Amino acid sequence: ILAICSDGQLHKPMYFFLSHLSFLEMWYVTVISPKMLVDFLSQDKSISFNGCMTQLYFFVTFVCTEYILLAAMAFDHYVAICNPRRYPVIMTSQLCGTLAGGCRFCGLMTAMIKMIFIARLHYCGLPQINHYFCDISPLLNVSCEDSSQAELVDFFLALLVTAIPLCIVVASYAIILTTILKIPSAQGCQKAFSTCASHLTVVVLFYSTTLFTYARPKLMYAYNANKVVSVLYTVIIPLLNPIIYSLRNREVKAALKKTILCRGSGPQGDGTFSS
Repeated sequence: ILAICSDGQLHKPMYFFLSHLSFLEMWYVTVISPKMLVDFLSQDKSISFNGCMTQLYFFVTFVCTEYILLAAMAFDHYVAICNPRRYPVIMTSQLCGTLAGGCRFCGLMTAMIKMIFIARLHYCGLPQINHYFCDISPLLNVSCEDSSQAELVDFFLALLVTAIPLCIVVASYAIILTTILKIPSAQGCQKAFSTCASHLTVVVLFYSTTLFTYARPKLMYAYNANKVVSVLYTVIIPLLNPIIYSLRNREVKAALKKTILCRGSGPQGDGTFSS
């Protein structure tokens, strides 16, 4: 994020969305990992009801926002490859800001609607959540009243938030692939593929793991399998994303070197003047 903000050559829509993706992942990892690490080291693995609902709200917000943001990034790649001449006219800073703001708004509203139905359920005694963080299905499972309405709302919103962005991603990359195959030069094809490879890798990893977890009815929910898959999208994928996006991108690597190594080094001289 600091490299993108400080380097003028990275003030482009692709890196604007990448900085927002990094911001989202930084926060939704922060929502999960610190509490998980504390639980590993402590005998007391309890969490208050308000703490559980807060963790769930922010986690759902950031995950839903990332779904939609990845679709916006796919649209950006589509315009860059399929309509490069009009790219600066279409992908203006105003449109990029609107897309990023819309992603956050949709994530906030989706999480708020889910929380209205989940937080009003009654949980008797000291329920034990069969998970390493407060997730929706484990919470619905320990409720001591009928949670069918909350389950239906959760399942519908999960499909909505995943299906629409997924359709945008698939449609964008189908058109991109058709356009790339029409490029006559091998160098042009390679450059176009390299532009999309990082984003497509992240999309496949993130969408496949989260769809496995959330786009299924509660009856098909296998807790042990879901806990393993949850580690992938809450810990492993955010760990891999900086490597996938940054270390394979020459512009980002150059900006990182400039930010980390050259910041703070001022002009140096030998005390002499030349004429």
